Amino acid sequence: MTAPPPRLEIRDLVRRFDGKTVVDHVSLTIAPGQVTCLLGPSGCGKSTTLRMIAGIEMQNAGTIHVDGELICDTVYRVPPEKRHIGLIFQDFALFPHLSVGENVAFGLRGPGARKRARAQELLQRVSLAHYIDSYPHELSGGEQQRVALARALAPRPRIMLMDEPFSGLDNRLRDGIRDETLDLLKEEGTAVLLVTHEPEEAMRMADEIALMRDGRIVQRGAPYNVYNNPADKEAVAFFSDINVLQGKVQGALTDTPFGAFLAPGVPDGAEVEIVFRPQHVGIDFDRGGRGPNPTTTAGTPARGIVRRARFMGSESLVEFEMDHDGQILRATVPNVFLPNPGTPLWLSVRRDRCFVFPKS
Repeated sequence: MTAPPPRLEIRDLVRRFDGKTVVDHVSLTIAPGQVTCLLGPSGCGKSTTLRMIAGIEMQNAGTIHVDGELICDTVYRVPPEKRHIGLIFQDFALFPHLSVGENVAFGLRGPGARKRARAQELLQRVSLAHYIDSYPHELSGGEQQRVALARALAPRPRIMLMDEPFSGLDNRLRDGIRDETLDLLKEEGTAVLLVTHEPEEAMRMADEIALMRDGRIVQRGAPYNVYNNPADKEAVAFFSDINVLQGKVQGALTDTPFGAFLAPGVPDGAEVEIVFRPQHVGIDFDRGGRGPNPTTTAGTPARGIVRRARFMGSESLVEFEMDHDGQILRATVPNVFLPNPGTPLWLSVRRDRCFVFPKS
């Protein structure tokens, strides 16, 4: 028995503007009920990829398939309204002169009673059924977002494309509405492609993250794997602040003030960068003692002088100037830890949380 085709498959999509390639051979597959996040900085080609799938933009090369059927190449093209694809953008774009129920039913066909029943069903699921005869200006931003979701789901799309859909909401509303949206989409069995530049949002929502840079997907995988097995230094830095040590390889080892690090497969004499996150820096009060943020390390502690310390809410960020070369390193400590500037402390690094990359 052969496996069913993916709900959405794009193969080698390319888009150029004025001779510049903004989407460069992007390929993805998404199954029914799966949420995939296109994550990357502004201008990397995420939204252009979404617009090609929706049919708003035409690709210069590549193909788009829905449930195994070709819907677009560089010659053949199914019109956007016949692709069974829903769209949700940051701008809710509700019609101000239509009621909430009429907004939800706007894209539906058939008798008015059937359309209203479908609108009522979806508004019930987003806890807004009592607003069916209200108008958008009477709703809060979060409520308008839920109406926009109900409207996008009303025609029962097989695929939902979401472009920064929650960035216009305040932080108090965002988490709850994100979770409600995901639950509803998964119940409907909808394949979801979400575009965002916020790593936290991608980690929270996605079953799979496709990390995009300069028009290309540089890494794909489950959020845990993308975070803990990054493809390169830039991938580490996209998810968090980083510290970087420079070194040269000799006999598959790189000497640093924190001891030797393995650099397997790197030729002797090559320069490497050892990358680690601030939360993986341990702090001790003396070379052999325990401190506020101890860590397991097989290496050598190195001394740093506190430059500044700031409380960030759930953790403290401490900045050090290292004795050995004056390099600045940052460490985060849970809760409150605010040593005075000029305080000498000993730092260590978790070896299992360091990444060694050839110097770019």
